[in-house]
Amino acid sequence: MFDKLIQIWKTKELRNSVLFVLAMLVIFRLAAHIPIPGVDTTDLKLFFDNNPVLSFVNVFAGGGMENFSIIMMGIAPYITSSIIFQLLAMIIPKLEEMQKEESGRQKINMWTRYATVPLAAMQAFGMLSLLRQSKAISISSFSGWSMITMIITITAGTILLMWIGELISEKKIGNGISLLIFAGIVARLPQSISQATLSLDQVQITTLIAFSIVALLTVVGVVIINEGQRNIPVQYARQIRGNRAYGGTNSHLPLRVNMAGVIPIIFAISVVMFPPMIAQYFQHAKTAWIANFSQWTIQVFNDQIVYAVLYFVLVFVFTYFYTEVIFHPEQIAENLQKQGGFIPGIRPGKHTSDYLSNTTYKIILVGALFLAVIAVMPLVVKAFTGIQSLAIGGTSILIVVSVVIEMVKQIQAQLTMREYDSI
Repeated sequence: MFDKLIQIWKTKELRNSVLFVLAMLVIFRLAAHIPIPGVDTTDLKLFFDNNPVLSFVNVFAGGGMENFSIIMMGIAPYITSSIIFQLLAMIIPKLEEMQKEESGRQKINMWTRYATVPLAAMQAFGMLSLLRQSKAISISSFSGWSMITMIITITAGTILLMWIGELISEKKIGNGISLLIFAGIVARLPQSISQATLSLDQVQITTLIAFSIVALLTVVGVVIINEGQRNIPVQYARQIRGNRAYGGTNSHLPLRVNMAGVIPIIFAISVVMFPPMIAQYFQHAKTAWIANFSQWTIQVFNDQIVYAVLYFVLVFVFTYFYTEVIFHPEQIAENLQKQGGFIPGIRPGKHTSDYLSNTTYKIILVGALFLAVIAVMPLVVKAFTGIQSLAIGGTSILIVVSVVIEMVKQIQAQLTMREYDSI
C-alpha cells in the first residue's frame, strides 16, 4: 500500500488530481458549517435527532441540515433530477436513442443540470415550510423577502455542490457526486462514535464489542456482494477473411450481484419520507378529519416495526425495478449476435435474451435481499442495543465501501496506463 502511495505521489498528474479533489472536499466541509442566519441550531439538532427519517437524510448532507447551512439540501436535488431523466428514458423513445450517443448524453446531462435548479428550490421551500410548522425550533424571521433569500441561498448551495462534483469527476479518480456523499458520511463518523462511546458504561462494553464485530462483518459482506458477479461464457465464431482466420475466442459476460448500487435505498427512503412529511403540514388543519388522518399517518410511520417492514419491502422491490432500468438483455443479445458471439447451448436472439433475463432475476434475488437487510440494519441494531447507528449503519457502510473500491480501481487504472506509456 505504501509503495502505491509513493507511486501516486511521484506521478505529477495523479498527485495534482488527488490534491485537487482533497481541496474540493475541504471546501464542501467548510460550506457545511456556514449557517443561514435566523435559526437556533441547538434546537434544530434536537429536532433532527428525534426524527429518524430526516436524521438519515442529514447524514447524506454531511450534517448540513442540522447546521442549517447554505448546502443543507446537499446533492439530493441533482440525484432526483438524474433519476427523473433515467425513468423518462424508459418512457420516451427519443431520450432512449439520445442515451446511445455521446452528444445525446451530453444534452441529457445539460437538461439534468437545468432541472436541478427548480427541484432544489422546491425542496428548499418544502424543508423550510416543515421547519416553520415544527414548534421545536425558533426562527426569528420566516416570511416575505427573508424566505425568498433563504430559498435562493440554499438553491445556490446545491448548484455549487453539483459543480464541485463535476469538477471532481473530471479528474477521473472517482465519481464526484459519490465522493461528496462519502465525505458527508465520513465527516459524521467521529461524532457518532464518540456519542456511542460516551453513552456506554462498563456493563455495555460487551454490546460495543458485538456492535464492532457486526460492523466489520458488514464491511466484509459489502465487499463480497459489491464485487460478486456471475460470468456467463461467451464464444465468438471464427471468421475467414482471405487466407486468415479471425475470432474463435472464448470470453465471458459478467453479471453483477448488485447492479443497482445504492439507488434502490435512495428510492425507498424518498417514498417512506413522503407521507409523514406531507402529513406534518396538515396536522394542525382546521378540518377535523384531515388533522386526525395526518396525526394517524405520522404515528404509523413513527412505529419502528411498520417503518422497518415497509422500508425492507420497498428496497427489495426497487432493486428489481432499477435493474430493469439499467440492464437491457435484448440489447446485449442483439450486440452479441452482431459480433458473432453466442452463449454455448443457447440460441442467438430471443432465446439468449430470455436466458439472460432469467439468470439476472436469480442473481438479483441475493443482491435485493442483501440491500434490504443492509437498509434496515440500523433499526434492528437500535432495537436490540439502543445504539443510534444511522451514521455508521449498513447503508452508510455500503456507500463508503463502494466509493472506496471505485476510487481505488480508477487510480490503479491510471497507474497501469502510465506504466504502459513508460514502456
